[in-house]
Amino acid sequence: MGIEKRNIKHILPCLFTLFFSILYYITAAQDINFITASQYISDNQTLVSSGDKFKLGFISFGENSINRYVGIWFHNIQGPNTTVWIANRDKPLNDSSGVFKIADDGNLVVLDWRNNIAWSTDVSNITSGNTKAELMDTGNLILRESTNSSSNNGKILWESFDHPSNVFIPGMKFGVNVKPGLKGKMTSWRNSSDPSTGSFSLELDPSRLSQIIIKDVSDDKLYWRSGPWNNRVFIGIPTMYNVYVNGFNLVRDSQQVYLTLGYVENTTITRFALEPDGKFVLRNWIEDDNEWSDAWHSRISDCDIYSKCGPFGSCDALASPICSCLKGFVPKSEQEWSNGNWSAGCVRRTDLQCQRNINGTIERNNVSSTYDENKEPDAFLTLANMKVPDHAEWWQGESTEECEQKCLRNCSCLAYSYENNIGCMWWASNLIDTQKFSNFSEAGVELHIKVANSELPKKKGAKIAIIISVVVGLVVISLCTFFCWRWMAKKRGKMNQGIGFSLFGDTYREISDPNMFGDNPEIKMFDFETLCIATKGFSGATKLGHGGFGSVYKAKLPDGQEVAVKRLSMTSGQGLEEFKNEVVVISKLQHRNLVRLLGCCIEGVEKILVYEYMPNKSLDAFLFDPTQRALLNWEKCFQIIEGISRGILYLHRDSRLRVIHRDLKASNVLLDEKLNPKISDFGMARIFGGDELQADTRRVVGTYGYMSPEYAMEGRFSEKSDVFSFGVLLLEIVSGKRNTSFHLQELSLSLLGYAWKLWNEDMKQRLVDPTLLSEHKYEVDIMRCIHVGLLCVQESAKDRPTMSIVLSMLTSEIANLPPPRQPAFIEREVSSASRSFPETPKPFSINNLTITNVEGR
Repeated sequence: MGIEKRNIKHILPCLFTLFFSILYYITAAQDINFITASQYISDNQTLVSSGDKFKLGFISFGENSINRYVGIWFHNIQGPNTTVWIANRDKPLNDSSGVFKIADDGNLVVLDWRNNIAWSTDVSNITSGNTKAELMDTGNLILRESTNSSSNNGKILWESFDHPSNVFIPGMKFGVNVKPGLKGKMTSWRNSSDPSTGSFSLELDPSRLSQIIIKDVSDDKLYWRSGPWNNRVFIGIPTMYNVYVNGFNLVRDSQQVYLTLGYVENTTITRFALEPDGKFVLRNWIEDDNEWSDAWHSRISDCDIYSKCGPFGSCDALASPICSCLKGFVPKSEQEWSNGNWSAGCVRRTDLQCQRNINGTIERNNVSSTYDENKEPDAFLTLANMKVPDHAEWWQGESTEECEQKCLRNCSCLAYSYENNIGCMWWASNLIDTQKFSNFSEAGVELHIKVANSELPKKKGAKIAIIISVVVGLVVISLCTFFCWRWMAKKRGKMNQGIGFSLFGDTYREISDPNMFGDNPEIKMFDFETLCIATKGFSGATKLGHGGFGSVYKAKLPDGQEVAVKRLSMTSGQGLEEFKNEVVVISKLQHRNLVRLLGCCIEGVEKILVYEYMPNKSLDAFLFDPTQRALLNWEKCFQIIEGISRGILYLHRDSRLRVIHRDLKASNVLLDEKLNPKISDFGMARIFGGDELQADTRRVVGTYGYMSPEYAMEGRFSEKSDVFSFGVLLLEIVSGKRNTSFHLQELSLSLLGYAWKLWNEDMKQRLVDPTLLSEHKYEVDIMRCIHVGLLCVQESAKDRPTMSIVLSMLTSEIANLPPPRQPAFIEREVSSASRSFPETPKPFSINNLTITNVEGR
């Protein structure tokens, strides 16, 4: 009994010690909302924003690292790449005894176990030590003067957004002289597990033509630049459409210039990060997949590396080799250039007339040559879709013509460019970091390079010029006579509505009657004058694209609505019947994956359709352009595939009309701001009756490469014709290759033949675009899509699945897929002519233009 009492006496103090220790640690581990003079954060505590979006605390990087940092990260996101700011990145603590607190002078500090300062806010204008720190829901850590009231209206003394590490998130301001003493740049990590200052820095160039620049700090050289800001986008970033702008805005006044990043969608978590390898990367958090998705990065190709081709060189990622000299220039060193060393760049082939000194000579590379007064004055060569060179200067200018005259009068001006939202850009030094963008890109401007007149394209002979002048004159006189006759006849009342006339081989009508489509309130009639004004006279500046039917223009209606205006050309194969057919058909269809027709216009020879505006143009602009293709990960690709299939299924089975599209292809699938697909161009569509399964026609319409064999050969079409076209499109999306991209290869006539060959050799992975296979978790889904695509392009229509079955296959509702049979069009026929003259092969269709005049039977 005595022994038990003695044991209890010894045990009780231990129990009390253990109890209070546990209570201490439980209390210490709790999250707090503010840091004050009396409340600090130890290693096992965190500061949480009011909306529970961000946390601040001690963190380590790397599995075995003992280094501890004070950082801010996304609260509800687990895994790497969640940190948005680090305090003591270059001076880590090597144990867990550190604290983050407010010092006696009111500054925030990180202290080690010896009370040595590892990091401080270092604010010198604190009038009193009474301060507190708060983590905002934007991820911004704020140090402010503490007031007696409970409101947070004390003067802000310091904020982490003014001192970025390597991450740029919505709500930040990033620039120059935003506040005195700011460094105005962010720096990369050393590597993925070491957040100390790395080899690259990102800054905002504060010049009149501001741009983002990335420097290699090891040698203080430029590594990448965005091109100038035009009040909407950086014109040197080819993928910066509205959907990818992500709320960028540049603010400039007499004291400061800075870039801001706002929220596009409150549900989307977005972060830009400067990576250790110098890439500036946009990542979005995909909650369903619980991972970050790369939406954009600054270095898509070697052409994005600063001055890859040297002075007066131009880089084109789609060319081989990627570097070439600008027109009028030759390599400075032919040997280095031929060996792939382009850093020395190019020099002018012919000296400019204006570069003469007082003695009548010009100097170039320390060599003088005589100025010839008899030579013609300097002129300009125009290059389209260009990334403008670095070191641009600015002139006030209202037009290209005004810029040209200023540049001609200024001998120092070597090139100029006019951009609507900027004005005149001009260059007085070497043209550096020039790049040729794809014709599908919205980025790039026209660059006008000053050259000697002899560098201009050679003029034709005088005899040819006279012949052309005579022919043009006769055509102009004939047209003037015709339109004068038409005007006079109309004045006399002889051109009645409904009387047709022939022009360029097609019949049109003088129709402006809004009742021509009957009592159909779904069709709005626009007048030609309104559309002409909205498209700025159908100018090239508003043109979105051009095809066999005519041109499409971006327009802004008087009420501010942006629309796409499709103006059929007079030589278009789509005549009045096809036009009326498209208007009637599409006006009766309503589906999220079909483009919406807003109205039309028929006046005189004009046939115009007005559609909803699709900011990302057509699918082929993304699929077959390496720069744009990089934006399509598998989730986006499958979103497009599923959307197209649902749109076709609606046409075939779910709409109030049963419609066969007959011209389904990548260029007829438009993409909205979120890359959702919308099927367009219903001019060739046919409406089926309730019991009608197929139809015959003598007039085959569609596009080679997408047409099913029974339709192309016999004029017989049905739902299975659209299924075949969808199968071709599905294989194009997976492979990133056009169906006719194999037309110069000997082994396969088309993508279908190539896919079938790989399928039989069990090497179907080789068909897939490599960028899609990098995401291994989707490999099964991608292989299923190839399988479904081959089922859709089988030679016999009866073997192909319906669209409802296709959709079930794609979404795995049907688990076991039947083996595909041989596709159509997989054997090549080579004519004797092409064998006799291999140097001039007969060109194949490029699958771009719709045909309307093939006799099917």
